[in-house]
Amino acid sequence: MTTESLELAKSRYQMGTIAFENGQYREAVENLEKASALLGKNTRFAGEVEIWLVNAYEAAGRSEESINLCQQLVSHPHYEIRQQAKRLVYILKAPKLNRPQEWMTEIPDFGIVADNKSKIVINSQPKKSQSQPKSVELEYIDLSTVNTKDNRFVWVALIAVCLTISYLVWLSF
Repeated sequence: MTTESLELAKSRYQMGTIAFENGQYREAVENLEKASALLGKNTRFAGEVEIWLVNAYEAAGRSEESINLCQQLVSHPHYEIRQQAKRLVYILKAPKLNRPQEWMTEIPDFGIVADNKSKIVINSQPKKSQSQPKSVELEYIDLSTVNTKDNRFVWVALIAVCLTISYLVWLSF
């Protein structure tokens, strides 16, 4: 392996990890696969790249590839990589829990918005349809009719707080 290919692999690795951390999993997979192809399989750095690739595969929805690569890493010559791979295989093969839909929060994919930015048209006038309900008028309240007299609750609460503090101070002596 030449130093040029090692530098290119490090560059791809950094781009892949940054893409992964930014939620761009397909881009992360591409960069990490290219970095992995440039490295020898038995080096520690290659193992780290492939551990990241396992996570990127899983995040990108490619679970089978993720598990297969992780099982290969279980026999990696470096101890730390083997241990990480064993933990990841255990996690990846764990049964998926069914969660009720109301527990889930769906995060929109803003990548689609960025791609279609030029296609977005903002229409200030809503389309009128027969099934659409009539517009709702806001009810305005005359503030002169609102009761703004002090009901002395604030003063009662303030006196109660002062009495409690003074009692606590008295007890501390």
